Amino acid sequence: MATNGTSANFQTEVLDSEQTVIVDFWAAWCGPCRQVAPVLDQLVEEHPNVKLVKVDVDTEQDLAMQYRVASIPAIKVFKGGEVKAEVVGARPKGVLEKDFAGLLD
Repeated sequence: MATNGTSANFQTEVLDSEQTVIVDFWAAWCGPCRQVAPVLDQLVEEHPNVKLVKVDVDTEQDLAMQYRVASIPAIKVFKGGEVKAEVVGARPKGVLEKDFAGLLD
């Protein structure tokens, strides 16, 4: 189950998390964002040590700017409070697993 990321909870939910966190920067009007959402849900379901935080770039513009999100969906993997991997655009599950290899365990 995804958590909604906000400026108020980002520190706690993402940066201070002991788990690996996939952060999905998205918007309701974005077709590719809706396409990749179930793929991210599957990844998190298959990797119990990973959690998903979704940041709506329309309501959380400060976070989007802070993490230099220019295009969406922007998917960033945080571990230990740092971005360890990132992809922009909808990708099939197999590609995401390759892109994030070693980070989801």
